[in-house]
Amino acid sequence: MLPLLKLLQDGRFHSGEALGAALGISRSAIWKQLRHLETELALPIHKVRGRGYRLAGPLCLLDEGVLSSCSASSAWPISILQSVDSTNAEALRRLGTRQEPPFVVLAERQTAGRGRRGRNWVSPFAENLYYSLMLRIDGGMRQVEGLSLVVGLALLNAIRAAGVTGVGLKWPNDLLVNGRKIAGILSELSGDPEDICHVVIGIGVNVNMRAADNIVIDQPWTSMCEGLGGLVDRNELVCELNRQLCRYLEIHQRLGFSALLAEWQEHHVWQGRAVVLTAGSQSITGVVLGVDRTGAIRLEVDGNERSFSGGELSLRLHDDS
Repeated sequence: MLPLLKLLQDGRFHSGEALGAALGISRSAIWKQLRHLETELALPIHKVRGRGYRLAGPLCLLDEGVLSSCSASSAWPISILQSVDSTNAEALRRLGTRQEPPFVVLAERQTAGRGRRGRNWVSPFAENLYYSLMLRIDGGMRQVEGLSLVVGLALLNAIRAAGVTGVGLKWPNDLLVNGRKIAGILSELSGDPEDICHVVIGIGVNVNMRAADNIVIDQPWTSMCEGLGGLVDRNELVCELNRQLCRYLEIHQRLGFSALLAEWQEHHVWQGRAVVLTAGSQSITGVVLGVDRTGAIRLEVDGNERSFSGGELSLRLHDDS
């Protein structure tokens, strides 16, 4: 099925005869594989008598050869899966089978992609980036203070390098363009919080997904292709993301989050804004002052400064209906 998809990814018409000749299989076998692409991967196929078959639009498939040639990826083995429940879940399973970190898991599609606080992450086939990096952390959980925020800086620079403008950070793990979400980060810890542990950094980026595709998401969103007006090469994005992650993670490992605090706040789009912080059933209204040396959010609440951190916190603008 993948060889057929590679032939069709240009979005142009290909006759059944030409596809069969290229793959060395019969036209009926081509038809069966086309049906599989439609039913299993939810890829609509346009069929026109006399012209052949084409995808509804061009795709940019992930290419292991291209990705392995990236200099920043040489120390991070990369696995590309056609379909998986979640790249974070797969990375944790591989850790359980004693695959040594660091390593990267990529997927063309997630069937149970997850965001923060258990939210679903919409993951159509070959349109977006579903990426997980597994790292070993020596010295316990204090070594991961501010890590998700540092990853946010790396991701912001990778997206900007592709030409997308107006990208900003929203505490703790989102990237926005003009108030609409373009990317998110989900970090999960495994192991001894006082000694050797592991963290999987899950990254989801809306790359080539379009609003015209009738994608249903429970918050305002955008994608790189909508901002740039054309198809984005996901392989180039992964290579740039790996380069940026290598750079920022090395700084974080040597100097901690405090060395990057000012840079992070420079790109924080809700700096100085009135917000509502939700922690379980409790809601706290305040004004964003920034973040502290550990990556906790600093709010002015009733004239006093307070800091908040934790994976179950949610932040929204005070005037956001």
